Amino acid sequence: MRNLLVLMSMLYAMPAIANPACAVCTVAIGAGLDVANRLGVPDSVVGLWAGALLALLGYWTLKFMDARKWHFWGRDIIVMLACVATIGFVYMGIVDYNPVSVCGVFVMDPLLFGTMCGAIIFILTSKLYQWLKKKNGGHAHFPFEKVVLPVVVLMLVSWLFSVCF
Repeated sequence: MRNLLVLMSMLYAMPAIANPACAVCTVAIGAGLDVANRLGVPDSVVGLWAGALLALLGYWTLKFMDARKWHFWGRDIIVMLACVATIGFVYMGIVDYNPVSVCGVFVMDPLLFGTMCGAIIFILTSKLYQWLKKKNGGHAHFPFEKVVLPVVVLMLVSWLFSVCF
């Protein structure tokens, strides 16, 4: 199952079309993750938001590389996988690897599962926003749509994870 999630994320790692979020939002999410973990929010929910943050940092890295015209074969997939894979560093003394049953389907660490889901959700909602914008003549349906869309989806999945885990 984990291989399927990695394969799906690789298929959706395409060139960044637009800047997915602002730098202030990126920093706020990063600070919020630490606060949430200290307040006792489940690891799966923290991982969900961490995965979205890491995917966002991957997009920022791609935009940085585009500005410097750094292009090479497989760049987008390599950068996105490297950014999301950095969640593995939390297992080096900060967090114990604690696999549990995920909704009775398979066994995996909730933080790792949440991270993979969060990255995939962020990438898919970014693609969905681009599609919706294109269908609307190149304009958003309402102000801050590209921010609201992933946040609402992540909030709904956070609620689902809090019930499921």
